[in-house]
Amino acid sequence: MDTGTHWAAATRRRLPARRTGLPLRRRLAGALTGLVVLPLLTLGMDTVLRGILNLPSQMLLYLIAVVVVGLVGGLLPALASAIAAAALVTYYFIQPIDAFSIADPNNVVALGSFLIAGAVSSVVGLAARRTQEAETLATAITENREELRVLAEEQAALRRVATLVARGLPPAEVFAAVAQEVGRVLGADTTPIARLEPDGVATVVAVAGEPPAALAVGSRWKPEPPLAIATVLRTGRPARSDDYSQGSGPSADSVRRLGIRSGVAAPIVVEGRLWGMIAILSRRGPFPADTEKRMAGFTELLGTAISNAEGRAQLEESRDDLRRLAEEQAALRRVATLVARGVPPAEGLAAVAQEVGSILGADATGIARLEPDGAATVVARVGDLPDVLPLGSRWKLEEALPLGVTLRSGRPARRDDYDDRSGPAYDEVRRLGLRSVVAAPIVVEGRLWGTIGILRRDERFPADTEQRMAGFTELIGTAVANADSRAQLTASRARIVAAADDARRRIERDLHDGTQQRLVSLCLELRLAQSAVPAELPELQGQIGRVAEELTGAIEELREIARGIHPAILSEGGLGPALRTLARRAAIPVELEIRTDDRADEPIEVAAYYVVSEALTNTTKHAHASHVHVAVEKRDSRLHLSIRDDGVGGADPAGGSGLIGLSDRVHALDGSIEVTSHHGKGTAIVADLPLRPG
Repeated sequence: MDTGTHWAAATRRRLPARRTGLPLRRRLAGALTGLVVLPLLTLGMDTVLRGILNLPSQMLLYLIAVVVVGLVGGLLPALASAIAAAALVTYYFIQPIDAFSIADPNNVVALGSFLIAGAVSSVVGLAARRTQEAETLATAITENREELRVLAEEQAALRRVATLVARGLPPAEVFAAVAQEVGRVLGADTTPIARLEPDGVATVVAVAGEPPAALAVGSRWKPEPPLAIATVLRTGRPARSDDYSQGSGPSADSVRRLGIRSGVAAPIVVEGRLWGMIAILSRRGPFPADTEKRMAGFTELLGTAISNAEGRAQLEESRDDLRRLAEEQAALRRVATLVARGVPPAEGLAAVAQEVGSILGADATGIARLEPDGAATVVARVGDLPDVLPLGSRWKLEEALPLGVTLRSGRPARRDDYDDRSGPAYDEVRRLGLRSVVAAPIVVEGRLWGTIGILRRDERFPADTEQRMAGFTELIGTAVANADSRAQLTASRARIVAAADDARRRIERDLHDGTQQRLVSLCLELRLAQSAVPAELPELQGQIGRVAEELTGAIEELREIARGIHPAILSEGGLGPALRTLARRAAIPVELEIRTDDRADEPIEVAAYYVVSEALTNTTKHAHASHVHVAVEKRDSRLHLSIRDDGVGGADPAGGSGLIGLSDRVHALDGSIEVTSHHGKGTAIVADLPLRPG
């Protein structure tokens, strides 16, 4: 039953019932009065008062008895008593005695007056009762009108509060409105609303009326008996206190000083748990007995408002968590993409530092590598604190600081307060205004590689920060491991290429200084032998000459082989002269443009020479080209090569040609090579090499 229904039922109970006649018990009472009074009156006058009272007096007594019966029992008992009284007077006191006959006619009129008196007395009694009922009804109507007015005000207040709850206003506004409405409707001097804290202390969240300083919004106090609010917060049931004169203790003394004479408190329950209470205090006197019931509607609305607010807060928190998770996952995907692309370590680490700082709200983010000597080197940093972890700086581990703890233990570490420590490191932290620092380890293939640290000045990082950093540190570890693997692979390939070039150079030198020189000497000896043959032996002279010519041809072929293995002019004169020689010896016209005179390291020049040599060989064999353009220039400390022909195109770099070997050679030197060959549009080979190998 809601508040309105309860009040309506109570109002109906307080209204007097409207009846068409007296109730049966009144009639029975009147009849019993007649049955008792008339016989006793007759007996008394016949025995005790006979001869003392005359007939008019006797009839007057009977008339009084009839009037009494009429007043008590109404018309029917009065008429019955009047008839009985007339019969008794006639039989016992009117001549002739002991008979119902009447000698004097005047006595008949007197006897008729009994009937008239009975009727009149019943009418007078009924009128008196009607008058009393009317007065009672008027009083009840007046009271009910006042109660209905109060009920209307209460229902209007409940509707206003319910509207605020339905609109989803912040709890603070709802609390203030409810305190105001309850205090006004129930006539309280002060109306506080308090939240029960986990430590048992109550915090005032709203107050209306004339609150003392002890009940100001935000004040905290320990509920103690005899206060009603203490009972409510202890039992979770409504409570009241209308007498503080007998209470003892600080709370009772405070109440008496404030002049409070009555207090009623009701619990605020949110989803089955006691959230707090609302109380009304009065300096005038006790509140009505139904006050607790009247407060119930407001406490239910308060519980609903708090539950709705908590639900909205949880929803917003869930949305924030989802948004944060989406942002974090997007950042992880961006970092993972960089790792998969194999960007240089410096670029990848800087990107991770930027993403971590942005996602976790850091003022500065740094990544440090642990060196073999125990020091740390900052390899990436971002943020608004230029004096913190400058890029490239080296520092010894301060064991008590989070970065030092992480690099020493290999576990995440944090610190959110530096006021209780002393030392140069802590003095520097305080000078920079740092409030919170969190560090997480970076592990590469099972070994501690370094750490990533985030720093904040205004507030501490959330409790789950270390856990959220784990995904990024794993990607950093993967990126570093990949970079190390690529560096090792590149170094290995470079060593292989260098070893092959050294072997080519040794073979070319051995052929030039050994085999080739011996063959030249042998050819000279044959020519001397030919000249020494007598003229009469022309056949022998001719045979020696033919052998010498074959030997000369073999020497030329050997020279070509030696040049293919490693051109000596490349080592002696550099890339420019070697390419010019290569262009002159080409089977098709070659237009050569060399726009730099700078010498590169020997491995770079060897790689560039073989790129051009292999391109010219492929063009001669397969392209059916009429012209080749070769360009060499320096761009941003790198050597740029371009070989373009006007042949048939359609070359496939993966088709087993020497371009695969060239690609391996170029990539081993941290270079790049690109082949473009569309059918009918010729072939273009573009290579880019550093001037100095890494």
